[in-house]
Amino acid sequence: MMLIMQMTWKEMIRKRVMVLAMILTILFLIAYWFIADAVAGSESFGMFSDDNSIITNYTTGVLMMMIGFFFAGFVIALLSIFSSFSSIAGEAEQGVMQALLTRPISRTQFYIGRWLGFVTLLCCYTLILYTAIMVITDIHAAIPKDFMVHVKALLLLALIIVLLVSLTMLGSTKFSSLGNGVFITMLFGAGWLGGMLEKVQKIGIFEAFGAEEIGNTLSNISGLMSIIMPVDALQRKMMHGLIGLDELGSIVNVSHMISGFFIGDVPSGTFVIYAMLYAAIAFVWGVLRFRKKDL
Repeated sequence: MMLIMQMTWKEMIRKRVMVLAMILTILFLIAYWFIADAVAGSESFGMFSDDNSIITNYTTGVLMMMIGFFFAGFVIALLSIFSSFSSIAGEAEQGVMQALLTRPISRTQFYIGRWLGFVTLLCCYTLILYTAIMVITDIHAAIPKDFMVHVKALLLLALIIVLLVSLTMLGSTKFSSLGNGVFITMLFGAGWLGGMLEKVQKIGIFEAFGAEEIGNTLSNISGLMSIIMPVDALQRKMMHGLIGLDELGSIVNVSHMISGFFIGDVPSGTFVIYAMLYAAIAFVWGVLRFRKKDL
């Protein structure tokens, strides 16, 4: 099983998936540095902060983190999908798996080894990206200093990886490589759209135009999308905990703007448990399907 995990690491490096991701990430971080420098040097945040330098610094840091994790969320999700979308179907089509499974290794060990390879490598990448965003933000503005806040944020990002890899590998036991990639990407897009509808509803645009009924309908639709694909909701949960809106309460007058425009409705702890069960079911189902799959 550990051998299969190591082979997965080498495969992703050989195919230059992670190399290209790291190059693009470095380019983004360079751009992010200049964005953060421009935001930190702007005086326009004074209208949110009542000339309070501490709150101005907080507001600047929040905006930077939102920009950084908007990019990070997409990259982590797409890497999780496109690194594993052909993990079963693609190798079966190419005849690679038939040669590997003749060795003294069970299908369960092979599947778990592949899963561990994708998850561990992507978690390492996420840790590097998260640290880089936090360091750049801290240089220009304020970031949370509580160690446990960062641990919880990283665990939620890791849950996103686990969920997407588990779901994508499950799909690979059923669909062709191309079909699986398109299907999971569309599911991810549906979850992201649901998150956007949540934010629009939270801002109160529909209430402002007297269209509360439409807003309620879209809120129900967005909730259904989040249940089908919880990734965007988990990212909103991560950002909510990271910037500490519960602790701010009504002290900072930008908290409502941040929670509405950037986060929307925050998922509960029960939703996180649901996402964990979702990932666990997808993982176990994938193992069971692969054990019975004709190659």
